Amino acid sequence: MYRFSTLVVFLLFASSIAEAQTVRPNIIIILADDLGWGDVGYHGSTIHTPNIDHLAKEGVELNRFYVAAVCSPTRAGLLTGRYPDRFGLRTTVIPPWSDFGVDTRETFLPQVLARAGYKNRAILGKWHLGHAARKYHPLNRGFTHFYGHLNGAINYFTHEREGELDWHNDFAVSHDKGYSTDLLTDEAIRNIKAYRKDSPFFLYVAYNAPHGPLQAKKKDMVPYGYDSTKPAFGNKNSAEVESREGRGNTQQQTYAAMVTNMDHNIGRILSTLKELGMEDNTLVLFHSDNGAAPGIRGSGSGELKGTKFTEWEGGVRAPAIIRWPQGFRGHRVINQVMGYVDVMPTLMEIAGIRDTPSRPLDGMSMMPVLTEKRQTVDRVLYLGSGAIVSNEWKLIVASDKNPNMRLTEDHLFNIAGDPSEKHNVAGENPEVYTGLKARLAEYDAIRSDVTVPPYGAGRAGFQAPKDWVIKE
Repeated sequence: MYRFSTLVVFLLFASSIAEAQTVRPNIIIILADDLGWGDVGYHGSTIHTPNIDHLAKEGVELNRFYVAAVCSPTRAGLLTGRYPDRFGLRTTVIPPWSDFGVDTRETFLPQVLARAGYKNRAILGKWHLGHAARKYHPLNRGFTHFYGHLNGAINYFTHEREGELDWHNDFAVSHDKGYSTDLLTDEAIRNIKAYRKDSPFFLYVAYNAPHGPLQAKKKDMVPYGYDSTKPAFGNKNSAEVESREGRGNTQQQTYAAMVTNMDHNIGRILSTLKELGMEDNTLVLFHSDNGAAPGIRGSGSGELKGTKFTEWEGGVRAPAIIRWPQGFRGHRVINQVMGYVDVMPTLMEIAGIRDTPSRPLDGMSMMPVLTEKRQTVDRVLYLGSGAIVSNEWKLIVASDKNPNMRLTEDHLFNIAGDPSEKHNVAGENPEVYTGLKARLAEYDAIRSDVTVPPYGAGRAGFQAPKDWVIKE
């Protein structure tokens, strides 16, 4: 009898362990906007980012995480697992005056997670994937809740774009007052508390920080030397200071305060998870949507070359961290090449989703590396505009696809050992060069039925709809 009872207890215990290991995690993706590689403390920045730094220490630092060189393409690839070239969204963002939206035949991540039992799926913040018709609205792309703005580059205090309020709670206009980064975090915390009874949940927290316009709260600028008696940057005299809401004495000061404010709010989210006893089985992924914006004093790419709008490392290699204590070991750095299109297939594996979307994914699951079953996996990632990268090599070809880079010859880098892209070794490695160029040609040949128009197309004479209300 004793042996039988012991066996039963053991089997029940083993069963409970197996069940616990298969419990799907809550998923929180935190996306920064225009945060440069060199703008976080753990990459040597003087900007204070203690919460992001702590997350990097506790979690897995993704040292080779790649995104698109501009905003909307990254967001689209993140939510579809497909290169944005496949639906015509690679070269630029979707501006307010554009009728373009991501093809409704594409399957979005929340639509897939719904099939895995994720009842609550919220997007909080910046959408930027189509606003001209309701078919492009987040609530029609798999999300169950939307709080934030449809366009990019809104005013942090008034929440306006093109003179109209762009702040929404689902389909309704929201007149909530406050600094946008704070408001989005307030909503995230409310959602976590409300959704925890119906776990698992999915939160996509898409901050507009630290993207321009450069606007910060005064109290966040004080640690960086803000002096209210001195003029704001861009102003001629101190009398104009109060008319420039959110501007500090310098760009550097204002930008640093914006980043630190976002870091503080990320800390609020992480603290909420800890206080509620949810952090062990909540997967948190943090990364930026592209590199540092050029011309912004105080922002930078650190040791990397280039900025946003280019396929140099500084434009497409993002600070990125993932933490899931119950799922894999933290306190480490991995150098596996991975990127934004790999997020969806990785989360699908974690959620136990075996059936794939009707359109083939470009991304691949990174779980073998995250769980340490494999040290590396063979990965070639298309960076767009004539650029491709693998675990060891990176090729950028001179073409009209990358006018911002002004190349006169093709460049091959042993990127694993030369992250600053100082040495073109194409001539010394002809087989590698030829092989990667052939792979790159396959991706560069991707064509879409429709393509996002040039950024300025349709801007002349445009008038924003009242309160950015989307009509059918």
